[in-house]
This record gives sequence, structure tokens and C-alpha cells, in this order.
Amino acid sequence: MTTQVRHPIWFFAVRPAGARTFATLYGLESFARASISSVIPIQAYEILRSEQGVSILYTIVALLGLSVTLFMPMLIERFSRRWMYTAGVLSLILGSVLFVSGTLAGQVLGMLARVMGASALAITLNLYIMDHIRKTEIMQAESLRMAWSMLGWTAGPTVGVLLYSRYGIVAPHLVVIGFACALLVMFWRYRLSDNPLIRPGKTRASNPLANIGRFIAQPRLRLAWLIAFGRSCFWTTFFVYAPILMVVTGEGSLAGGMLVSAGNALLFVAVYWGRAGKRFGARNIMTLAFLTMTATLFAAGFFGERFPLVAGFFLLASALFAIALDALGSTAFLRAVRAYERPQMSAVYRTYLDLSELLPPLVYSVVLAFFGLGAVFATLGVFSALCGWLTWRYLPKSM
Repeated sequence: MTTQVRHPIWFFAVRPAGARTFATLYGLESFARASISSVIPIQAYEILRSEQGVSILYTIVALLGLSVTLFMPMLIERFSRRWMYTAGVLSLILGSVLFVSGTLAGQVLGMLARVMGASALAITLNLYIMDHIRKTEIMQAESLRMAWSMLGWTAGPTVGVLLYSRYGIVAPHLVVIGFACALLVMFWRYRLSDNPLIRPGKTRASNPLANIGRFIAQPRLRLAWLIAFGRSCFWTTFFVYAPILMVVTGEGSLAGGMLVSAGNALLFVAVYWGRAGKRFGARNIMTLAFLTMTATLFAAGFFGERFPLVAGFFLLASALFAIALDALGSTAFLRAVRAYERPQMSAVYRTYLDLSELLPPLVYSVVLAFFGLGAVFATLGVFSALCGWLTWRYLPKSM
């Protein structure tokens, strides 16, 4: 009897990781990130007092964050996924501490820590998903994950701006720290393990430049990246320039937070977009989403600063169809990537988010030098049309 080991009862209580596991983690992460998603551009605008300055600031931060993303496979190989996920959560907490300073240096460093944390969380979570979710179930699992994030992305921006307006900069960041701590507890509670399949073999390239070359050489991965980049460009524009539009036109910062929250409230339709993709084909639904976004973005650009509330309505209409891309877009990558190179290709794929925070603000800073704020949305509409055509032309009909 002395050789028997009595394990704690809760050791066996954790179910195998499934769609609900990752939906729960992503839901908590969404609260941690969404609570200040509208506060950050407003605070940056209050520091710089220039829409163009905000664009340049986002460009600099995204450029610095891009290098971290490309080296993420080496960090995962060195420290393992569980520790990189933990580091990502701690980076969100560190970012909030830096934001509280209210200085330009704190703003830059806080944004950089936030970008680094989001990169670590996204890459490691994608690797866990590919290990535990079958390819045939990815579309449903991704739509469920988006739907569960709805509450965070709906309530977070408005609550964050409300706390910022009434109680100052510390209050919304306390919310971020609270949810980040809850996320860390749940992650270790689930005890997700590293799959031996992701450990690099002797012939596998670890050099970030070699990984980029390998990624570009695969047409399906290139197209998957473009789809993700297109929809991420929309959300970057929506989160940054929709609140600024409300502030610049005198509608107020609270109106900007409510607009972002309203767009995120539509995330509940992700489940229905997932069902539509399964019935009518992901290719058809994603093409429809891009082309409809084009029309509504042009409308938002037309009304712009003259009729900001009308422009806000069309931005919400764009968000409705952007959510279809959230629900279905990552399927193109998750089905195409080879198992033995998941970490490397996931890191390169994740650059869509960094570049969507780098290139649009850079382009917009030039556009804003000659045109009004509405031109930002019209510019995005042109790119959305291009993404829609390429999706229709090259995405396999079998999807």
C-alpha cells in the first residue's frame, strides 16, 4: 500500500482540450485586450494632437513588433509554448503598467509590449488549436471562438473609454490586469501540453528569412495570408480611426468607444457565418464579405466628417461582413499548413497582424496629408475589392 499514489481529485477533472477550451481562453484574452482598444488611440491622440502623428506612431510600433513575431519560432523552440504563452499574458500586464505613465515614452513602450504579447498569444494558441482540432472541424471551432469573444469585444471598448473618461487612465488598465491574471490561471488550469510534432528536425529551417521564403513558395499559404491581412486591415482601421472620427467631429470619445463596441457586438453572428460557409462554401462567403465591405467602406468615406454618424452606420455594416472573414478566413491557413512546419509557418502567417498595424497607418499618413479622414475608409475600400477578387479567383472551390 505504501507504493500507491493518491492524486488530487481535480487532476482528472480537466477534459481533453477542444473547441470550448480555446474559445474560453480566447474569450478571456479578448476582455484583456478589448478593454483598452479604444482608449489607446484616444490617449495617443491626446498626447500627439494629430491624426497623422497617431498613424506614424502605430507604424513605428508595428515595425518593431514585426521582428519579434518573426523570431517567435526560435523563442518557442528555446522556452516551449506554455512559457511563451505565459510571457504573452505578462506582456499585456506590463503594457498596462507602462500606459499609466501618460507620457509619450510610456505610450510607445506600452503599445510595443501589447503587440509583443498579442503575437505570443496568437501564435501559441494557433499551434495548440492545430494539435487538438481536426481539420474538418476547424471552421466550426473558429466560428465558436469568435462568437465567445463577442462579450469582451462588445463591452470592453465602451467600458474602457467610460472608465478612462470618469476615473482616469488607471481604471481601464486595472481591468486589463484583472482579466490577464484570470487568463493565466485558466491556461495553467487546462495544462495544455506541447506536441512533440512541433519540435524542429535537423533539416528544418529556423532562420526567419528562410521561413519567409518557404512560406512565399506555397501559393495556398500566400492566399491565406492575404485574406487574413485584408480583414485585419479593416479592424485596425476600425479600432483606430472610427474613435478618432467621433472625437474630431465633436461627437466625443464615448461615442467612439460605443461605435467600436457596437461593431464588436456583431461577433455573435460568427457562428451563423460559420454555418453559411459550411453550406455555401467558404470561398463564396469570403468573396461576398470582401465585396460588400468595399461598398460600405466607400459609403463611409463619402459621408466621412460631414455626417459622422452616417459614416459610423456604414462602418458597422462593414464590420458585419468583416466578421465573416474572422469566422472563415483562418480556415484557409489551418487547412494548408503542413504539420511538420507549423511553428515556422504560423510565425510568418502571424505577420499579417503586425503588417496590418504597420502598412495601413503608413499609407493613411500620406492620404491624410492631402485629404480628410473619410479618405482613409475609401482607401481601405479599394484594397478590400482587390482582396475579394483574388479570393474568388484563387481560393479552391472545394473550400
